[in-house]
Amino acid sequence: ARMGRTLVELFYDVISPYSWLAFEALCRYRHIWNIDLRFRPAFLGGIMQQTGNKPPAMLPKRGEYMLKDMKRMSKYYQVPLHISADAFQHIMGTNSLTAMRFITAIDMTNPQYLEPLSREFWMRFWSQHEDISQPENILAVARKAGLSEELSQKALEMVSSPTVKDRLKETTAEALKYGAFGMPAVVAHYDGEPHLFFGSDRLELLGSVIGE
Repeated sequence: ARMGRTLVELFYDVISPYSWLAFEALCRYRHIWNIDLRFRPAFLGGIMQQTGNKPPAMLPKRGEYMLKDMKRMSKYYQVPLHISADAFQHIMGTNSLTAMRFITAIDMTNPQYLEPLSREFWMRFWSQHEDISQPENILAVARKAGLSEELSQKALEMVSSPTVKDRLKETTAEALKYGAFGMPAVVAHYDGEPHLFFGSDRLELLGSVIGE
């Protein structure tokens, strides 16, 4: 982190709608707060498995509440998150592993595209309700994010490489080490220690802890 700036890490997975809300809100705060924002693509499936966490919608009442909550949140944050009645089937039926490996490959080779690429994945999945797991759809997302055909193709080839697989595993393990049990996991490094905040609705608390 630059002198006197607080490093804030956002551990996220594009399958997580609340991660999108936290991502957009932090992108805005970045211009007002004295923070260095670092995006950390990780795998939500791995975090759920390692911590024994269950998808919130497994509890029907909680699922009902979440649908309303996400509608309110998207309106409040002005993020085009469109929730359909079958949103949870949509999540359960999608594996984000390839997408997150692709994002990781771009983070390792062309990090300047990390922000627009992640945003386009959320747009495609949560705004347009389109698939993000198949190679041709991943390439379509990359194209929209401004990546060249050549770059995207190279990143797609890297998806199955040990370096990319290991990097995603390491980032996920790092989130777990900080105490993450779901996404988004926001970690602020302040006063010599990491402070974990879970979810997209703890940002005022984060600001308070880091003196903003």
